[in-house]
Amino acid sequence: MLLTTTPTVEGHPIQQYLGVVSSETIIGANAIRDFMAGVRDFFGGRSGAYEDVLRQAKETALQELAQRAQQLGANAVVGIDLDYETVGASGSMLMVTASGTAARI
Repeated sequence: MLLTTTPTVEGHPIQQYLGVVSSETIIGANAIRDFMAGVRDFFGGRSGAYEDVLRQAKETALQELAQRAQQLGANAVVGIDLDYETVGASGSMLMVTASGTAARI
């Protein structure tokens, strides 16, 4: 399965558009991550724990997107858009949404 943010794939004409596909992933952050992120925020620096959570959420959303496209008979998803939001009462959860157009190339 080819996944791309571009609307076309050079050298591979799109034979058929099969529809819009989307996926959502919500991952909660735990208290230890929150505490360590607060310390890093105070002193400066990157939060490796949150970066790992972001990567994991993105990969999960893209995997689900590919599965949904494959169910439609697609071998590619073009024009992928990724969005990141915090949700929950205190913004303690991360939501990643992915959407694109399932296509056969």
